[in-house]
Amino acid sequence: MTTTTDVVRIAAPKPRGGVVQSINDSLVVAKRNLIRMTRIPEMIIFGMIQPIMFVVLFTYVFGGSIQVGGSTSPQAYREFLMAGIFAQTVTFATAGAGAGIADDMHKGLIDRFRSLPMARGAVLTGRTLADLVQTALTLVVLAVVALIVGWRVHENIGKVLLGFVLLLLLGYAFSWIGALIGLTVRTPEAATSGGLIWLFPLTFISNAFVDANQMPAFLQHIAEWNPFSATVQACRELFGNLPPGFKASEAWPMQHPVLASVMWSLVILIVFRTLAVRKYRSATA
Repeated sequence: MTTTTDVVRIAAPKPRGGVVQSINDSLVVAKRNLIRMTRIPEMIIFGMIQPIMFVVLFTYVFGGSIQVGGSTSPQAYREFLMAGIFAQTVTFATAGAGAGIADDMHKGLIDRFRSLPMARGAVLTGRTLADLVQTALTLVVLAVVALIVGWRVHENIGKVLLGFVLLLLLGYAFSWIGALIGLTVRTPEAATSGGLIWLFPLTFISNAFVDANQMPAFLQHIAEWNPFSATVQACRELFGNLPPGFKASEAWPMQHPVLASVMWSLVILIVFRTLAVRKYRSATA
């Protein structure tokens, strides 16, 4: 009896702390989702087609017809535009995150995870981390396409990388909004619609595609305090893509866009991660 007890004690794994277990479980779920993405490559391919279309259409259809900083130069608008396209791309990944989680709920996969001794929040964290990797890959491809059509940066590599970090932080924060939507609706189709319907006004009532100073006064104030606009403005400054003669508004987020971008992203991340994890626990209780 003593021998058997000793063997069991030796074979039993050491208990892990809550944080360590949550990190490990999140990485396992993230790996599972990344493997799934590689086995369904059309998910990645179709996710890249839309932003590439936006780059080409806005560059060649609207370039030269939209005035920025007092200039209608196609090159000036091309460089002005790209930060907005990058930001739109990372936020539109919200719909994919919501649809993926809704699909897992619909198929009962979440119930299988519940039967395992794993941290509750790890399922959502793993999913959002996998989406972050896909978003980063999409940004790389999109940047290459932008360079092909004439986009250029005029700052050092450190500032450029910081700009992309801000984009990924914004995208990761928004993926938690998608997670909450995916847990709230009943079908993946509803999650996709719910993830996109509010993104269009968010991205278009901003400084992404036009100079917010040219908007009506009430829309201009909305655009200036839009979290999306802060990241776009920060990237334009970090990429050196502000057109000659461009004057930012006096609104605080436009005067301190890098700090505003970080603050907005962290607030969105903390609030919606808390709500999503709470919703997950109540939905699977």
